[in-house]
Amino acid sequence: MNSYRDLEIYKLAFDLAYKVHITSLKLPKFELFEQGSQIRRSSKSVKEQIVEGFGRRRYKADYIKFLVNAHSSCDEATSQLEMLIKIYPEMPEFQPLLEEYIILGKKISTYISYVENNWRV
Repeated sequence: MNSYRDLEIYKLAFDLAYKVHITSLKLPKFELFEQGSQIRRSSKSVKEQIVEGFGRRRYKADYIKFLVNAHSSCDEATSQLEMLIKIYPEMPEFQPLLEEYIILGKKISTYISYVENNWRV
């Protein structure tokens, strides 16, 4: 693996951050800088934590720390999406994003376990 771009979790996180960004811009104007801004930041944080951790992969503990941060940001994005679904039931496009974030969270968790048990520099 030569790049973070080779990681499935990065590819999924990048794709989801893009989808969340585009979808959040459909929120009412007053919400763009409230809930919309928060979901955009948390969704982009997932991919950025993966990238930063990969850059520190030589140090296993640092790599795991950033992967845990990515998982935490994924949980935050999930929570934000749950709130948006509750507040805006007329916007069904948030539901599939929530389902994809739940899957991503499981994949990040699995990858953390892999790194903990198998990672060698």
